Amino acid sequence: MLLKAYAMGVFPMAEGRDDPEIFWVDPKLRGIFPLDSFHISRSLARTIRRTPYQVTLNRDFAGTVAGCADRDETWINDTIFALYEQLHRMGHAHSLELWEGGDLIGGVYGVTLGRAFFGESMFSRRRDASKIALAYLVTHLRACGFTLFDTQFLTPHLASLGAVEIPRAAYHQLLRTALEGEADLARRPLPDAYSVTQRNTQTS
Repeated sequence: MLLKAYAMGVFPMAEGRDDPEIFWVDPKLRGIFPLDSFHISRSLARTIRRTPYQVTLNRDFAGTVAGCADRDETWINDTIFALYEQLHRMGHAHSLELWEGGDLIGGVYGVTLGRAFFGESMFSRRRDASKIALAYLVTHLRACGFTLFDTQFLTPHLASLGAVEIPRAAYHQLLRTALEGEADLARRPLPDAYSVTQRNTQTS
């Protein structure tokens, strides 16, 4: 049912971590990351090139979701946590993690269907960790043949990195096109820091 919902352009949320109910959302305005215009400032590019963090894919999906839920207010309740763990076991939910030694310090998770990636949430326990995770993810999605990165809503943080807001009808057209093809996050290894920064860096 959850995958069918994504294919229809809707996604689940909860009012809070202690509310057992979920509801479906189909925003009038939808946030997306155009995969060919992700913005990396010169300062962020330097951070990416110099960072000692290790970047992994699907090494700790549950830990990444837990990190995203570890805030004062969250829409990730126990029901949503369990549903996405099921999707992860099915091969449709994925996480990209940042590690400092053995510590999980940032990451992002989402759902894949066709050539679409539906970003669900991200977290950061070090400065710029979520930005670094997104930069690696966007580069990897592009290399693996994805055409749509859905961010659900547009926030100032996402807008600063190049995310935009489009009308519902335009989003549904992009979604239909993305669902016509196939893409696989395991098609290529994760990019290195040079690959992440060379195509995306813009003067800030």
